[in-house]
Amino acid sequence: MCKFHRSVLLLSALSTMNSGAWAYELYSDSDTTLKLNVQGAVGFFHSDESYNQGGPIKPGSVAWQEGFVRYGMSGTQVFPGSANTSLYGEFNLVSNATWGEGDAAGYTDGTERRTAVDRAYIGWRSGDLFPALGKDGVDFSAGSQKVKIGDGFIINGDGLSVGNNFADGSLDRGGAYYLTARNAFDRTAWLRLGGQEGWRGDLIWLKSDNEIKAKPELGIGVLEHVAPEGTVGLTYIKGLGVDDKLANAFSRQRDGLKVTSLRAQGNAGVKDLFLSFEYAHEEKSLGDEHAWYAEAGWTFSAAPWQPRLGYRYSRYSENYDPLFSGFSRGYGTWFQGEVAGNYSGPFQRNAAIQMVSLGLTPHPDVAMGVLLFDFNTLDPAQGNLDAKELDLYLDWTLGQFTVSPLVGLYKPKKSAEEGGSQQGSDDLNLYSQLVISFAF
Repeated sequence: MCKFHRSVLLLSALSTMNSGAWAYELYSDSDTTLKLNVQGAVGFFHSDESYNQGGPIKPGSVAWQEGFVRYGMSGTQVFPGSANTSLYGEFNLVSNATWGEGDAAGYTDGTERRTAVDRAYIGWRSGDLFPALGKDGVDFSAGSQKVKIGDGFIINGDGLSVGNNFADGSLDRGGAYYLTARNAFDRTAWLRLGGQEGWRGDLIWLKSDNEIKAKPELGIGVLEHVAPEGTVGLTYIKGLGVDDKLANAFSRQRDGLKVTSLRAQGNAGVKDLFLSFEYAHEEKSLGDEHAWYAEAGWTFSAAPWQPRLGYRYSRYSENYDPLFSGFSRGYGTWFQGEVAGNYSGPFQRNAAIQMVSLGLTPHPDVAMGVLLFDFNTLDPAQGNLDAKELDLYLDWTLGQFTVSPLVGLYKPKKSAEEGGSQQGSDDLNLYSQLVISFAF
């Protein structure tokens, strides 16, 4: 049996074990909880076309597979005699890999394998110690953990994972490029102030160990007002340094970078309405940049299958730096288009993007939908990535497992030879994927 088939069988075995085998509460009483956590996914991917974004890759169809398992423990200890303050923490490892021919952008070649620590942090919550700030109104944690701000438009984990086919393998993080198995920042210190509603804030320091990002260090301040009608937030980010040996002219600007962001999201008190907006302004050494989006949606909650219609317009200036933007609310946030957002580009830069969405819920355990994207390049001199994309998806939850097939149709305006990124032609690309994921 070949290595690929053995690896897939191993991942399949892990993903089909019942919850009783893995969702194991190691210890629990009124004050102490210790749990074993297991999460993972296996994905099967095929693209009729390839894209010249990463390392060497031939024109034409590409087929590959990705998988990861995240496994570890988490726990909480409450101290009733000290105003119910508590300690909490988590430690886990991630084993991730890519097989087959590597992804359609050429970032991986199918030989990537790695096991590494992902999350390893400890935290303290104030319980009832500061009544004016609410329950657990002071929460401090430090270590390796995922950080998300707002809707994830600027910061949502450190998930970019290239492999051996890029930069001669010097930036390899073990593959699983699409699944983004490792998403915690290497070092963080995070102070949260305030409760679940009203005014609250965050002070965050983080340092990435992601070499393709040049290991940036950031200081972040967040001020939010949370209400049932929606959340309004202000974010300020200061770049504190990068690894000069890894940085190029673009990433070197993260040292001294200043980002100011204003955002809002909610329903404005109308049950079936969804509104979301964010504007980010960057001050960089080579000139100011900006990105913004405005989105509106409506759910026909009284109709069969509760149809959800949405429209979003987003715009990223020519040399905008998306920093650590990542997957948040579902398909299209913030990888816009499964082909465009992951393989062909644009990668949240030099683009104006329109998205129309339709979501349906035929059953509480089934979600399905259609996404239509229109990509327009702002400065074609940097490469013309004008394109249209249609994605059809389904998410079917079976207990602790989710089965997610997706089909995409992507049509670029230009081939790579004409200034685009699709190699060999500007033909319609048929893209397909099947991801089976689980979490306990």
